[in-house]
Amino acid sequence: MRHIQRQPQQPPRPPQPVPPPRPQRPAGPPPTPGVPPQQAGGHDTYGGYDSGYNTGQVYGSPSGGAPGRPQGPGGPSGPNGPGRAPGPAPDWRRRIKVGSIVLVSALLVTSVSTYFWADSKVRREVDLSKVIERPKEGDCTTYLIVGSDSREGMSDEEKKKLHTGSAEGKRTDSMMILAKCSSGNTMISLPRDSDVEIPSFVGSQSGKQFPAQGRRVKLNAAYAEDGPELLVRTVEHNTGLRIDHYAEIGFAGFANIVDALGGVELDIEQGFKDEKSGADFKAGKQTLNGEQSLAFVRTRYAFAESDLQRTKNQQKFLAALANQAATPSTILNPFALYPMLGAGLDTLIVDKDMGLYDMGQMFFAMKGVNGGNGVSMNMPISGQRGGNLVWDKAKVQQLVKQIQNDEKVTVRGN
Repeated sequence: MRHIQRQPQQPPRPPQPVPPPRPQRPAGPPPTPGVPPQQAGGHDTYGGYDSGYNTGQVYGSPSGGAPGRPQGPGGPSGPNGPGRAPGPAPDWRRRIKVGSIVLVSALLVTSVSTYFWADSKVRREVDLSKVIERPKEGDCTTYLIVGSDSREGMSDEEKKKLHTGSAEGKRTDSMMILAKCSSGNTMISLPRDSDVEIPSFVGSQSGKQFPAQGRRVKLNAAYAEDGPELLVRTVEHNTGLRIDHYAEIGFAGFANIVDALGGVELDIEQGFKDEKSGADFKAGKQTLNGEQSLAFVRTRYAFAESDLQRTKNQQKFLAALANQAATPSTILNPFALYPMLGAGLDTLIVDKDMGLYDMGQMFFAMKGVNGGNGVSMNMPISGQRGGNLVWDKAKVQQLVKQIQNDEKVTVRGN
């Protein structure tokens, strides 16, 4: 019997881990000798050359991957083979939110800057605290709007062009009360030839008390005697209506505002001509520049009722001016808003308590009158005294009462 030598028994081997199955490459041409597999063909090759776009490589990037990029079993960027790992999808809601915040912040900064710039240009020179014996406050906000014949800042050439003359000082060329009420706005022209009484007053410069002497003068004489404060005092004394704010603009500022707006469109019912003011108008709808606008509101000798017709023209023009200035196309357009503010604010004189908000309310109130939300009228006249226009006392009292109580104005003037 054959002798069989037994081998020494080996201990059992531990089980070996089974490697994961390798991903199957799509069928294609056999690999080219000497060419790396990742360049050996595929949908993005040309003649055996891979442009690199399918691996996510960019111009200037090493073929082995970007420095610091983790290497996976299948190449750079992960186990799925060569290529750049896809980034997170853009968060559009967050981008829109951030963009909106930036836009709102920019608009806020611009608005605040504009406010302080415009506020710094306003001339707050009228102190209504110097006006004594004032009427009670009413439910409406009232403005005394004055157009003066001031030539301040005008050159000799401009005075000649605008037919203003060269008189020193300044006088009131137009006066009107604007009442801003919830029941409707009312614009009342005060003819400068109105017969009024100069009451007791305190001098705006001297601080001296001047007693009443019963003097009856034309309304524009009050301004000539002691300026805006005495004019407000005289208007309040003769009407019984308290004036909350005062606004005055001269010839140059008026013309410059119109030019800055690109002119004001106006429908002139009947043509007229006046050598003194330089007016020469045909009937019909037309756009007036600054020079023409000033001539339109100043003309008085071309009309039979010189002062009354002129105040009607002034109301009509100011309403049209406000209607054009207080529009989104002007207010929201910096190329229109800044020239207009720059042209008018330098020559606009207001009371010390009047802010830009009050000015805006004034312009929108005038616009409301033009849009039919209110009444435009002359002060009611009952006759004349020595060439001065005498107010209808009963109608004036009724008108003032309606404004004080914020009632719909039913009184009509001349």
